[in-house]
Amino acid sequence: MIDGPYFVLTVLGVLGTGLVAGVFCAFSTFVMRGLAALPPAQGVAAMKSINVTALTPAFMAVFVGSAVLCAVLAVVTFVLWPDDGTVELLLGSALYLFGSFGVTMVANVPRNEKLATMDPGTREAAAYWRSYVSEWTTWNHVRMIASAGAAISYVLALT
Repeated sequence: MIDGPYFVLTVLGVLGTGLVAGVFCAFSTFVMRGLAALPPAQGVAAMKSINVTALTPAFMAVFVGSAVLCAVLAVVTFVLWPDDGTVELLLGSALYLFGSFGVTMVANVPRNEKLATMDPGTREAAAYWRSYVSEWTTWNHVRMIASAGAAISYVLALT
């Protein structure tokens, strides 16, 4: 069984990845649907505001901190190669680092950056909004599932 500082790191991994999964779940299940139901100009303006306020230290500490923690867990697991939980720890780290953090960087952030350049009341923004909501939400589902999978993998490593 995992113990000592390694146990604490793994529990923090469960908490961090689970919290991120919860945030992404909220967006996938009702936030984006609510924004999509608004007229495009209002949806674009609201999402632009959300994207700015999401960069708060509290959320970034959990989101980026979880990525750092997952990387540390992966490295420690490779170095120590414990008898129990190795596969689960490495899987949890990979799910979060690639499926959550990586997808954010290559799929969601570029869409957010493009949206940020648009004036909400323009035809261009209205046209982009339709594809933005669909594509952004699809990738958000991936992030949600990957983050939840990481949390579950870390829990399994503790059992």
